[in-house]
Amino acid sequence: MSAPAASIGPEEQRLLFSLIRSAIQARLAGDPAPDLPPHGRELSRPAGAFVTLRLEGALQGCIGFVETERPLVESVRELAVRAAFHDGRFSPLLPEQFEGLEIEISVLTPPLPIPPSSLPGAVEVGRDGLIVRHRGRSGLLLPQVASERSWDPLTFLQQTSRKAGLPPEAWSEEGAVVEAFRCEVYQESQNL
Repeated sequence: MSAPAASIGPEEQRLLFSLIRSAIQARLAGDPAPDLPPHGRELSRPAGAFVTLRLEGALQGCIGFVETERPLVESVRELAVRAAFHDGRFSPLLPEQFEGLEIEISVLTPPLPIPPSSLPGAVEVGRDGLIVRHRGRSGLLLPQVASERSWDPLTFLQQTSRKAGLPPEAWSEEGAVVEAFRCEVYQESQNL
């Protein structure tokens, strides 16, 4: 299993949340994306990330990159706009919804395969995020999804298979690949 994702300090977190809000505001106003602010080494390194948006606690958008060569700060700026306006499960964000937006950033470790013989026992709910790849499809669920829903490891694997558009037991079929990753989760409300 991979090591925990690198932690981002409070100043860098505030910078990312400010950048997310600026990028979304610019899009709402029809302006180009804001320039990347000056940032340190932690935000310059490539890392997989997801930006999750909620309104009154309800999911409004969640988009991410599992792995990328782009700097984290650049990825987060792009993911903010995609989550707000291009998550096909939701209507694009409206200007009057902007103030009520709750923002969460998840920074991922690279995913590593889990040996099939160790499943479902090797999955630790609350620590691991999962990817199921099979039959040319893939589905991903962040660690917090399983925790929020109080799933056990088997249910987590089944739901990740469903996220891929596969039957619940697809994770256990011959040829299926299950990968796990960890992530550090940052919520804007914790940084005000």
